Amino acid sequence: MTEHRLETGVAIHGGVGTLPVDRMTPELEADYRAGLRDALLAGHDVLSLRGTAVEACVAAVRVMEDSPLFNAGRGSNFDERGVITMDASIMRGDDRQAGAVAGVSDVRSPVRLAQLVMERSEHVLLTDAGAEAFARAQGMEETEPAFFHTDRRWEELELARAAGAGRPNVLGDDPTAKAGTVGAVARDASGLLAAATSTGGMANKTWGRVGDSPIIGAGTWASELCAVSCTGWGELFLRNAVAFDVHARMAYGGASLGAAAEAVVHHTLGARVAGSGGLVALDAEGRIEFSFNTPGMYRGWVDETGEPRVAIYR
Repeated sequence: MTEHRLETGVAIHGGVGTLPVDRMTPELEADYRAGLRDALLAGHDVLSLRGTAVEACVAAVRVMEDSPLFNAGRGSNFDERGVITMDASIMRGDDRQAGAVAGVSDVRSPVRLAQLVMERSEHVLLTDAGAEAFARAQGMEETEPAFFHTDRRWEELELARAAGAGRPNVLGDDPTAKAGTVGAVARDASGLLAAATSTGGMANKTWGRVGDSPIIGAGTWASELCAVSCTGWGELFLRNAVAFDVHARMAYGGASLGAAAEAVVHHTLGARVAGSGGLVALDAEGRIEFSFNTPGMYRGWVDETGEPRVAIYR
């Protein structure tokens, strides 16, 4: 558990699927840190101009979606067919409005599309071709599949296929293959909380599989008490309503944000179901929590001076 506190601010994660230390070159680490800083500054700039927490989350996540380093948007994993499908969600804390998309393939920024679902439709979750048709109707341009193709993710697909021995989603011990997600939480000048999450899912995932990232209450949650964005093995987050569980422990049990996050990540996930994962969370008082039960989680926040602070390993 790591706590920081800000009156207004943004915090992010880039997934618990960090490369092992022995595979992280100085050059690649510098690239990851630069990507995290750029995302943080994008969110911070929105808040500096008195933008909303929702807008700050979208701005931060979009930067990571456009990077080939993170498993979201451009850096997404391939499914068992060799096709990229992406999921995302966003939630606003004051009125618990939410939007999400799942299984989209031609949308450059799934988190922006999730925001449009929240703000311009009566629905919460749109999927596949229907979500893509909605994107076109809202003026989002179609993005060609080549934009999302990266050699690194293709190599990870081939490794996952070999390791799975014909069993999609059985991916051995490679945390980068099944734990990649990006997310953001923010608190704006009015005190509004928001959270957003975006992912490319598992490498070699079964065609049609949807994880926790677009599911409100599992991968993303925001209320008057807290904002939460999760990362890890999605099926376990779905079965345990992880993002909502942080809120529930605060609302019904009187737990602090830190105690709630620790209990969910290290007891519910880490002990009871032996699942890897983590989350970034922010409460109404501006306290930020990073909690994870893996060797690392790409993460960062902007401190009181406006300086981005980033970390990867423990």
